[in-house]
Amino acid sequence: MNILSAAATADPIFDIVTPGNILLDENGQFVDPSQAIDNVASWWEKLDIINKIVEKIPSIIIAVIMIFLGIFLSRFVSKLIVKAMKAKNVDPSVYNFIKRFVSVAIKAVFILSALSMFFNIGSIVTAIGAAGVAASLGLQDSVAQFASGIQILLNHPFKNGDFVEVNGVQGNVSDIRFMNTVITTADNKRIIVPNSHITTNHIINYSAEDIRRVDLTYSIGYGDDMAKAKNVIRNVAECNELILKDPEIQVYVGSHEASSINLVARIWCKGSDYWNVYYQMQEQVKLAFDENGICIPFNQIDVHIKNEK
Repeated sequence: MNILSAAATADPIFDIVTPGNILLDENGQFVDPSQAIDNVASWWEKLDIINKIVEKIPSIIIAVIMIFLGIFLSRFVSKLIVKAMKAKNVDPSVYNFIKRFVSVAIKAVFILSALSMFFNIGSIVTAIGAAGVAASLGLQDSVAQFASGIQILLNHPFKNGDFVEVNGVQGNVSDIRFMNTVITTADNKRIIVPNSHITTNHIINYSAEDIRRVDLTYSIGYGDDMAKAKNVIRNVAECNELILKDPEIQVYVGSHEASSINLVARIWCKGSDYWNVYYQMQEQVKLAFDENGICIPFNQIDVHIKNEK
């Protein structure tokens, strides 16, 4: 476009019309400086920009107030929702999701309402919708992650703090997000698991129930007193304050192996005490076996040589 001439256009907010020619005459020749100044002055008077801005000031003020009101209201409503859900002991991951969603929705409504005072937002909404459809086609994986996140929040397969095993990963759930779930392993490694991997695989929630059973196996030699060994294991378990007495402690003969007899102990404890009980029993039973002369045999093979003459 020639910098000295411009097509007549209109600003949608202030209805400002740009001039046709202010520096060229009808023949395309430059006008003299005094004529150019008169043309600019005449154009400026026709624009009447100051008056038009003044006329729009009330609308601008209202629009700004609406935007700030939307921001304030989104925070206020979000806090009310969180407070109500906390009172009903709702999982924090759920009300955090709803808090974010409500906040964004309220802000969007007020911003669009403010823009509607100056623009036809119908075309804007249509354009956003078309862009959303196009984006969803190109971001199918992201849409699937988001949908899986909503599914997790609605179905509650686990909550923050639960010890779970998902897709071969074990650890405590640290955060449930829109697109992924954060799991912290026992050795304090942070693992980000996509939500779609969670909803399409088996989930083991070790914290879903209040108590857990600890299954332990101890090997004794064929020459050891089996009944005595069972009593030793039972006594060790009964002396452990973390082990529950109901359900009762059970000790069985599990199997006869090539080099040993395997005794199986089934004991119950609170879910949070599982690993403490597991490691304590492993140590305490070994010490009790030593005190009572019960050996834990090594793998061995008896070889018989037949001498034929």
